[in-house]
Amino acid sequence: MNQGHKILVVGSANTDMVIRVEEFPAPGETLLGQNFLLNAGGKGANQAVAAARLGGKVAMMARLGNDLFGKQTIENFKKEGLNVEGVVLDNKLPSGVAQIVVDKSGENTIVVAGGSNLALNTRQIKKYFGLVQEAEIILLQLEIPIETVLYVAKKASGLGKKVILNPAPASKLSDKLYASIYAITPNETETKFLTGINITGEKSAQHAADFFHDKGVKVVIITLGAAGAFLSTADYSGTIATSEVEAVDTTAAGDTFNGALAAALSNEMSWEEAVAFANKAAALSVTKHGAQASVPFLQDLKV
Repeated sequence: MNQGHKILVVGSANTDMVIRVEEFPAPGETLLGQNFLLNAGGKGANQAVAAARLGGKVAMMARLGNDLFGKQTIENFKKEGLNVEGVVLDNKLPSGVAQIVVDKSGENTIVVAGGSNLALNTRQIKKYFGLVQEAEIILLQLEIPIETVLYVAKKASGLGKKVILNPAPASKLSDKLYASIYAITPNETETKFLTGINITGEKSAQHAADFFHDKGVKVVIITLGAAGAFLSTADYSGTIATSEVEAVDTTAAGDTFNGALAAALSNEMSWEEAVAFANKAAALSVTKHGAQASVPFLQDLKV
């Protein structure tokens, strides 16, 4: 795969603290975990790393604490080949952290303390706006202030960029934001939160996709876990299947999907091809532990 159009990821970067358990604790219950891992994470960072590993030319715009975690994160970005021009160290707020508990089936619960991510504001975007101008694909999530997400989306769409929003963690979105994004990639839970529609099959998935289309979103991709992803565009509607694997940790599956999608599109794959590629990458990611540690490389997909 040749590196084509540039990708800009504007989003969060966290350090993940992971504990594995047999079963999730009940309220008030204390459990002894099996082991503890410290991993690089954050939805924005995960997606940027995935896009870079899977064939994309990627710049990251993020805000980190001027602390050990922040400095380690920047070094990690550089090792992954990311452009870090737009990554800022905040002298007042600590780096973001996430506490992740993973059970024996590979399912997880996550609590995030946003820290410096919550100070990624429009002033920072304006200062490094050249990165927005240079990119063709802008990838956004919701672990940074919604005002910043809206600002980037409006400015980028106004320049004719393809803005992809991964609406996670789920949050109500304004019509102004919907009008500024080209594609949206919710999972089933996020889809129900945003549309009120429970996904039970292709008919309900299309009903939910039409909700987004009516808001002005051209491409809707509803990720369905082991069932793959439902894609709805002006020319295509249907579920694109994924590989059957044995999941050990689903922590960064959605982020891997989104990063892979951006990488595929940047290399001029069609939406159908890009979703199939992203499905394959996400499936591989759940066979390994960790967030960024589980993201596959392009050679792993044998493309």
